[in-house]
Amino acid sequence: MFDVAFSEMLVIAIVALIVIGPEKLPKVARTLGSLMGRLQRYVSAVKADVDRELRNEALMKMHADVQQGIADVSSEINQQAQQIQAPVVEATKAVAETVKNDPASGAP
Repeated sequence: MFDVAFSEMLVIAIVALIVIGPEKLPKVARTLGSLMGRLQRYVSAVKADVDRELRNEALMKMHADVQQGIADVSSEINQQAQQIQAPVVEATKAVAETVKNDPASGAP
Protein backbone atom coordinates (compact mmCIF):
# COMPACT_ATOMS: atom_id res chain seq x y z
CA MET A 1 0.00 0.00 0.00
CA PHE A 2 2.69 2.47 1.00
CA ASP A 3 5.96 2.42 -0.86
CA VAL A 4 8.27 2.31 2.19
CA ALA A 5 11.68 0.65 2.05
CA PHE A 6 13.18 -1.36 4.91
CA SER A 7 15.65 1.40 5.80
CA GLU A 8 12.81 3.93 6.03
CA MET A 9 10.84 1.60 8.28
CA LEU A 10 13.89 1.17 10.50
CA VAL A 11 14.23 4.95 10.87
CA ILE A 12 10.51 5.25 11.67
CA ALA A 13 10.81 2.48 14.29
CA ILE A 14 13.79 4.16 15.96
CA VAL A 15 12.04 7.55 16.04
CA ALA A 16 8.88 5.90 17.42
CA LEU A 17 10.92 4.14 20.10
CA ILE A 18 12.47 7.43 21.16
CA VAL A 19 9.26 9.49 21.02
CA ILE A 20 6.80 6.96 22.45
CA GLY A 21 9.08 5.04 24.71
CA PRO A 22 9.67 1.30 25.09
CA GLU A 23 6.75 0.81 27.52
CA LYS A 24 4.00 2.16 25.26
CA LEU A 25 5.46 1.09 21.90
CA PRO A 26 3.87 -2.42 21.79
CA LYS A 27 0.41 -1.04 22.63
CA VAL A 28 0.73 1.73 20.02
CA ALA A 29 1.96 -0.81 17.42
CA ARG A 30 -1.05 -3.08 18.11
CA THR A 31 -3.45 -0.15 17.87
CA LEU A 32 -1.81 1.04 14.66
CA GLY A 33 -1.97 -2.48 13.19
CA SER A 34 -5.64 -2.76 14.15
CA LEU A 35 -6.42 0.59 12.54
CA MET A 36 -4.55 -0.41 9.37
CA GLY A 37 -6.59 -3.64 9.22
CA ARG A 38 -9.83 -1.71 9.58
CA LEU A 39 -8.73 0.74 6.91
CA GLN A 40 -7.91 -2.09 4.49
CA ARG A 41 -11.27 -3.78 5.14
CA TYR A 42 -13.08 -0.47 4.65
CA VAL A 43 -11.25 0.22 1.39
CA SER A 44 -12.00 -3.28 0.09
CA ALA A 45 -15.68 -2.86 1.05
CA VAL A 46 -15.87 0.47 -0.80
CA LYS A 47 -14.17 -1.09 -3.83
CA ALA A 48 -16.68 -3.95 -3.78
CA ASP A 49 -19.60 -1.49 -3.55
CA VAL A 50 -18.29 0.58 -6.45
CA ASP A 51 -17.68 -2.55 -8.52
CA ARG A 52 -21.19 -3.82 -7.75
CA GLU A 53 -22.71 -0.47 -8.75
CA LEU A 54 -20.75 -0.44 -12.01
CA ARG A 55 -21.93 -3.96 -12.82
CA ASN A 56 -25.49 -2.99 -11.92
CA GLU A 57 -25.29 0.06 -14.16
CA ALA A 58 -23.95 -2.06 -17.02
CA LEU A 59 -26.77 -4.58 -16.54
CA MET A 60 -29.37 -1.79 -16.51
CA LYS A 61 -27.95 -0.40 -19.75
CA MET A 62 -27.96 -3.86 -21.31
CA HIS A 63 -31.55 -4.36 -20.15
CA ALA A 64 -32.58 -1.05 -21.72
CA ASP A 65 -30.83 -2.02 -24.97
CA VAL A 66 -32.65 -5.37 -25.05
CA GLN A 67 -35.99 -3.68 -24.35
CA GLN A 68 -35.33 -1.22 -27.19
CA GLY A 69 -34.46 -4.12 -29.50
CA ILE A 70 -37.67 -5.90 -28.57
CA ALA A 71 -39.68 -2.75 -29.25
CA ASP A 72 -37.97 -2.30 -32.63
CA VAL A 73 -38.66 -5.90 -33.66
CA SER A 74 -42.27 -5.66 -32.49
CA SER A 75 -42.76 -2.46 -34.48
CA GLU A 76 -41.24 -4.06 -37.58
CA ILE A 77 -43.50 -7.11 -37.21
CA ASN A 78 -46.57 -4.87 -36.86
CA GLN A 79 -45.60 -2.94 -39.98
CA GLN A 80 -45.12 -6.14 -41.96
CA ALA A 81 -48.46 -7.50 -40.71
CA GLN A 82 -50.24 -4.32 -41.77
CA GLN A 83 -48.63 -4.50 -45.22
CA ILE A 84 -49.83 -8.07 -45.61
CA GLN A 85 -53.26 -7.38 -44.12
CA ALA A 86 -54.18 -4.53 -46.49
CA PRO A 87 -54.21 -6.63 -49.72
CA VAL A 88 -56.01 -9.48 -47.94
CA VAL A 89 -58.76 -7.12 -46.79
CA GLU A 90 -59.10 -5.67 -50.29
CA ALA A 91 -59.25 -9.15 -51.81
CA THR A 92 -61.92 -10.17 -49.28
CA LYS A 93 -63.98 -7.10 -50.15
CA ALA A 94 -63.60 -7.80 -53.86
CA VAL A 95 -64.71 -11.43 -53.42
CA ALA A 96 -67.66 -10.35 -51.28
CA GLU A 97 -68.64 -7.75 -53.88
CA THR A 98 -68.33 -10.28 -56.70
CA VAL A 99 -70.46 -12.81 -54.83
CA LYS A 100 -73.04 -10.13 -54.06
CA ASN A 101 -73.29 -8.93 -57.65
CA ASP A 102 -73.18 -12.36 -59.36
CA PRO A 103 -76.69 -13.80 -59.78
CA ALA A 104 -75.32 -17.26 -60.67
CA SER A 105 -73.70 -17.68 -57.28
CA GLY A 106 -77.00 -18.37 -55.63
CA ALA A 107 -76.66 -15.65 -53.06
CA PRO A 108 -79.90 -13.93 -51.98
